[in-house]
Amino acid sequence: MHNQAVSKRQWLLKASFALCLICVAVIMVLTTGNDHGYDDIMERGKLQIITRNSPTTYFEDKDQAAGFEYEMASMFADYLGVELEVKVADTLEDLINEVASGNVALAAAGLTVTDERKKLVSFADSYMSVTQKLVYRVGSQRPRNIEDLLGSKLVVTSHSSHAQYLRKLQRDHLPKLSWIEREDAEVVELVQMVENGEIDYTIVDSNELESIDNFYPNVASAFTLGEEQQLAWAFAKYSDQTLIAKAREFFNRIRETGDLSQLEERHYGHLKQIDNVGTLTFLQQADQRLPRYQDLFIKTAEELEEDWRLLAAIGYQESHWRPHARSRTGVRGLMMLTLNTAKEMGIKNRLDPVQSIKGGSAYFAKLKKRFDHIAEPDRTWLALAAYNVGAGHLRDAQDITEMQGGNPERWLDVKERLPLLTQKKWYKNTRHGYARGYEPVKYVQNIRRFYDLLVWRDQPEPNYALMNKEESFFTASNGYKKIAPLIN
Repeated sequence: MHNQAVSKRQWLLKASFALCLICVAVIMVLTTGNDHGYDDIMERGKLQIITRNSPTTYFEDKDQAAGFEYEMASMFADYLGVELEVKVADTLEDLINEVASGNVALAAAGLTVTDERKKLVSFADSYMSVTQKLVYRVGSQRPRNIEDLLGSKLVVTSHSSHAQYLRKLQRDHLPKLSWIEREDAEVVELVQMVENGEIDYTIVDSNELESIDNFYPNVASAFTLGEEQQLAWAFAKYSDQTLIAKAREFFNRIRETGDLSQLEERHYGHLKQIDNVGTLTFLQQADQRLPRYQDLFIKTAEELEEDWRLLAAIGYQESHWRPHARSRTGVRGLMMLTLNTAKEMGIKNRLDPVQSIKGGSAYFAKLKKRFDHIAEPDRTWLALAAYNVGAGHLRDAQDITEMQGGNPERWLDVKERLPLLTQKKWYKNTRHGYARGYEPVKYVQNIRRFYDLLVWRDQPEPNYALMNKEESFFTASNGYKKIAPLIN
């Protein structure tokens, strides 16, 4: 009995000690970074978030912040009526730790919801579903299943959902699987390493692969790993529930208003319109033909207060930057002007690239002014559609959009109705009649993609410290960690 009593007291002491540790941990979370609760945010007038640099989350373009996650966080800050402050984490581990410690209000970083992460942070409702894609180099042996990865150079980012998936796969099904986790590498760098042949494979979320696929035409998805996963914002585990509730309200609202769909359209709607061959051709012509006309595009864009890369993208879509291009319908020149448009813009020689670029660009700017009351980027996309199909036909499509309850000032809605101009039951009741309405849809999508490629090409070369020697590549230094197989 005495021994039982002692054992019981020891158990109670251990349980009490564990409970005290939990309470201390909770108190530390609640008191650390305690100015990020809802009331504190509203009092300070600032919402501080943390994110990471990637094409789908946060980046700077022409000294302006951009990215899907950044824009969504900006919308949330506007919803709360406060300013947005952005911190950028160096690694995924730092990002999760900052959130878990309550040093920021939330993480808007394209985080996949996983069981391991749920132990550290709380998640709001999901806003997007993704799958994990195994990426390989085109021209190399394409792996067909996970067993084909045995003995390969597979590299993923440390503390990523991909690393967590591989650990579970190794533990439950494939103990011989090995890979490398890199602390300092983001998705773009790993994809670039695959394309350069420095590593065999990496894993990329489907939305991120879509956003960079056309920039790296020599890589492709081999197969999908695992089940569909959810992306969500992360909050401190014991953080103010009011802020999470507000986030849920916000996501419900932007789903109902269509703003979430509009944001997805802006960032992903124009992807997958150019195949790898088209991308390679474009990049080749950007190196070979564009330099002859780039200064002219830049000068013209400055005069019109436009982005020269957009005007150049129009020129490539129209003629592949060929000054003597001619279509079956008689439009001619680098910007493919009709006779009527040339006369309207005072162009005497459509085959003169100087006149063609100046005239076509001025005509586009003129069309764009018709949509001054519409916010960007819809204003630009509608103007591009008008440049292609004609302002009258675009107006017809807008009328149909409004008739069907859509927003005639939103490209996402109008592009769905443009193809209806090929159907007699629709075009017979329009002012301007039949049009090949599917063409401006693809036209705008292509130009958006060409523009993205030019923006990417225009960026300074990233200074990646890529590993060149196999023996140094597999060491644990410089952020590399090799995960050995469980059995040999």
